[in-house]
Amino acid sequence: MNPKKTYYEKASATILKNLKKRQMEGYYCETAAEAVKLASSFLKEGDQVAFGGSMTLAETGMMALLRERTDIQLLDRDTASTQEEKDAIQAQAFSADAYFMSTNAITLEGELVNIDGNGNRVAALIWGPRQVIILAGMNKVCPTLKDAYRRVKNVAAPMNTLRLDRGTPCTVTGKCEDCYSPNCICSQTVITRRCQTPGRIKIILIGEALGY
Repeated sequence: MNPKKTYYEKASATILKNLKKRQMEGYYCETAAEAVKLASSFLKEGDQVAFGGSMTLAETGMMALLRERTDIQLLDRDTASTQEEKDAIQAQAFSADAYFMSTNAITLEGELVNIDGNGNRVAALIWGPRQVIILAGMNKVCPTLKDAYRRVKNVAAPMNTLRLDRGTPCTVTGKCEDCYSPNCICSQTVITRRCQTPGRIKIILIGEALGY
């Protein structure tokens, strides 16, 4: 028996059951490759697709696949040459057919916890795109909402500020210092406990450690 694999399977089964009562669609894939294939199947020809910043999307190969597909219209903010152009692309995301992202944490009860600087990612999660497709490694799973919030503040945020070279206090101490730095990426904290439109939010749990 592989204890890690067995744990992931049992924990994911609990989460999927709880997501259903929250009107969110849940799936479990053992590998990133399987998850990318499943996520891609939710798109149809001609779909307008947007995405939020995510190391998971990069590590799984999801972003590479989206950029390779010629049958969809990808709203790729990374192609913008000016901040104004980037802002315009991000604004278009709210009318997209699909929005891809990960989550900073997910509880065994099926609650999502996310923190943002600008808020464009959590805003799209809350409202706008026809469907939101979330890929998340099982390393993001937390027992309780309190644990999830702690993870977001003391694991995800410091790692992302280091990645982005923000120079915030947490990049020095390795934990949240509840700062008000101009470079802070912790402006908006969102807890998603339920999806108002059944099935709009689709969560693919992956039996690997991915992202921050």
